[in-house]
Amino acid sequence: MNTPNIALSAQNLTCIYTSGGRPLTVLDRVTFSIPTGQTCAIVGPSGSGKTTLLGLCAGLDRPTSGAVTLYGVALDSLDEDQRAAIRNEYVGFVFQSFQLIPTLTAIENVMVPLELRGETGVFDHAKELLDRVGLGDRLTHYPAQLSGGEQQRVGIARAFINRPRILFADEPTGNLDADTSQTIVDLLFDLNRESGTTLILVTHDHDLAARTQRVIRLQGGALIDRDD
Repeated sequence: MNTPNIALSAQNLTCIYTSGGRPLTVLDRVTFSIPTGQTCAIVGPSGSGKTTLLGLCAGLDRPTSGAVTLYGVALDSLDEDQRAAIRNEYVGFVFQSFQLIPTLTAIENVMVPLELRGETGVFDHAKELLDRVGLGDRLTHYPAQLSGGEQQRVGIARAFINRPRILFADEPTGNLDADTSQTIVDLLFDLNRESGTTLILVTHDHDLAARTQRVIRLQGGALIDRDD
């Protein structure tokens, strides 16, 4: 049962794909809950189901069985448009591959989520966030004119523009060098702390996982350990 201080609840999440005509279990009855405001890392070897779990929790995909509740809303009871509306209202994303729109400038990329909601006058808020991530002088640069670290900073600013209640980050430092990764991680946690956002990240980086309040470990699609 969902309670007001629970941001995310996953109950018996199972995801089975068909591969070569045979069923492949990617996730097997995974159950956990995340309190509001908590930072959590999902770790495990490649192929353990981490990114699949993140997608299910964010409402990007549907499980074969089981249920996800996000801030009291049962995602399995919603159609695609309704789930998209919930994501737009509650969720922010940071991706390993940045996912910036190449034909838009840095500030235009940051403004996109609010413009999709029909909001106007969002330039100042987007500029404030780009200033906050150290890109106040790169507003009109296109992604191809930015380094990998700068592109990820734009991605983080975009993730926070709609003041998400929960932020999902999938290997946010996976394409960055060690020094740039440290800068991005510090920025992510600083903004998260200032905003009071619940943070759930997938990572292979054990140092990054150690900075979170809780670690969920997957192996072969099953939850093998969790720090509560």
